[in-house]
Amino acid sequence: MGIATRSTNWVDRALESIGQYVRSKYTISVDFVAFMLTLLRNCGSAFSLFHLTVEQAYAIGVTSIPLIITTSIFTGAVTAWQMAFQFADMIPLTFVGMAVGKSVMIELGPLLTAMVMSGRIGASMCSELGTMAVTEQIDAMRILGLNPFRFLLAPRLVATVIMMPILTIISMAVAIMGGLAVSYFGKDVTAQVYFFGVRLFYNDWDLFMGLFKAGTFGFLIAGFACFFGYNTINGAEGVGRSTKATVVASMTSILIFGFLISKFLLL
Repeated sequence: MGIATRSTNWVDRALESIGQYVRSKYTISVDFVAFMLTLLRNCGSAFSLFHLTVEQAYAIGVTSIPLIITTSIFTGAVTAWQMAFQFADMIPLTFVGMAVGKSVMIELGPLLTAMVMSGRIGASMCSELGTMAVTEQIDAMRILGLNPFRFLLAPRLVATVIMMPILTIISMAVAIMGGLAVSYFGKDVTAQVYFFGVRLFYNDWDLFMGLFKAGTFGFLIAGFACFFGYNTINGAEGVGRSTKATVVASMTSILIFGFLISKFLLL
């Protein structure tokens, strides 16, 4: 009888823990949707306060270019090397350029750029806003009659959505050139043959979908950073938790939405 009771209690506690976890995630999801609706209603201020948006665009985009170039070179290089290795003695190496161009424009360019920016910009933005929240700077803005959504959050969201496609274009171009370097020096594929392959099955829709993904990923990164940063509590420990939550939520949502966009747009 005692063993059965303990077993029942263990099951009850496990089910209760699962229920609390699901309920907490549901509550966070509802709060996030409500927060983003409020933020979207204030996005017009990003253009009326254009100087703030430009400052954020510089901090988010221009300062990230060296990192994007570095990661993109090796993204294109490893893609070209793997394609050349797989195609060897079976498929003409003309298709190396095609494979690199297609994969970089449709998937690797926007996805890896978003992953890098999630760790660099998402975490930075969240920690900055979280520090302002726990030191009561956001409360001070409200007391002074300044709307934090207009002056702090909207410029960050709009700047990220604008800069992500621009950074992705840079990433695509650099990755294709990185693939060319590896193909030329490692597999003796001339530039003419490589770029013939890149152009072979090029479609404007591929580029559009990559840029659409980039804008969506930018929205997710900035949205989660603003949400968790704005709602940070409990001092430095809370800032750390919010930053971790931002990076985890951003990267997870990037993978999920990347799949969903490919599923519905690649018909």
